[in-house]
Amino acid sequence: MKRLIGFFVAVLILANFITYAQTAVPEHDITVKDLKMQIKENPHLVILDVRTSKELNGPLGKINGVINIPVQELEKRVDELDKYKNDEIAVICRTGHRSAIGTKILINHGFKKVENVEGGMTAYRDK
Repeated sequence: MKRLIGFFVAVLILANFITYAQTAVPEHDITVKDLKMQIKENPHLVILDVRTSKELNGPLGKINGVINIPVQELEKRVDELDKYKNDEIAVICRTGHRSAIGTKILINHGFKKVENVEGGMTAYRDK
């Protein structure tokens, strides 16, 4: 029985990795260090936080001035970002997984200057 449970756990881990690998767009990833530099240097930088509103008020907090659209709602609400289509957009979440999905959604909707923040708010608060 333990072997069977171990097998299913391994399958779930592998499935999660494959899903992330298919979602990630490495040429659109930036580090937290790069994000912090962009915040200082680019007054027009748009930061899209794709966490839930509850998470924004949680222990990791939020970056001032972010636009919050949870990734679960992004596909339906992407038109709210149309006025930023020509601006640089940094997409962030808790750890970088949901923001990778959000980055891909924006790219699929014609946004050209979109970057996923690797490590998300967890890394942002650690640096």
